[in-house]
Amino acid sequence: MAELSVGILIPLFGTTLGALLVFFMKKRMDSTIKKILKGFAAGVMLAASIWSLILPSIDLSGDNPYTCFIPATAGFIVGMVGLMGLDVFLSKKKKNLNLMNFAVIVHNIPEGLSVGVAFAAALKGDTIAMTAAFALSLGIGIQNIPEGSIVSLNMLPYCSKKRSFWIGFLSGVVEPIASVLAVLLIYLIEPILPYCLSFAAGAMMYVVVDELIPDSNGLVGTSGFCIGFCIMMILDVMLG
Repeated sequence: MAELSVGILIPLFGTTLGALLVFFMKKRMDSTIKKILKGFAAGVMLAASIWSLILPSIDLSGDNPYTCFIPATAGFIVGMVGLMGLDVFLSKKKKNLNLMNFAVIVHNIPEGLSVGVAFAAALKGDTIAMTAAFALSLGIGIQNIPEGSIVSLNMLPYCSKKRSFWIGFLSGVVEPIASVLAVLLIYLIEPILPYCLSFAAGAMMYVVVDELIPDSNGLVGTSGFCIGFCIMMILDVMLG
């Protein structure tokens, strides 16, 4: 239980560190730095989706090559379409500060779900090892540092540095909550574990494709993506 508690709090720690940077930076983040950070986050999330979520989902679905892909495919599609639907709903609402904050929270939920699902699988002794679950949590925590700083700095034109920090911090609180809910859900309904893994992957991939990659377009963003992808891949392979 101690391992689970530490593991699900690592991403929040990363978000907090990132949000703290608002006290040491200018009113607006340099566009080049922002592209690098978003590219880095996209790389981490893409690698995490593949090695920590999709591949274990397939491994847990049996050895039949004609059916083992079904849970991974179904969960992935539901995850992407679900988050896409939420984005469409939010886009129709009148833009204000509260809506912006809510959108950030919605996009952080998949990361929390992925960590919770990974630890639930590890605690059950399934395909994912405890070290692999920690690798995923650490990877998400690392990419949450730039993510937390971006959220807080984006709030600066609307409020003080102190309030901007708390908004950045609170945007990450949803992740451990989602992790705990994922663990509880999977313990209640064990057969859906492969679907949950791929669902979290699909939701994370939607954030990558819809938000992070377009914002990190260009050479510097691509470099950040490469670094993030390689770091997460190495973490997962070494610790998994």
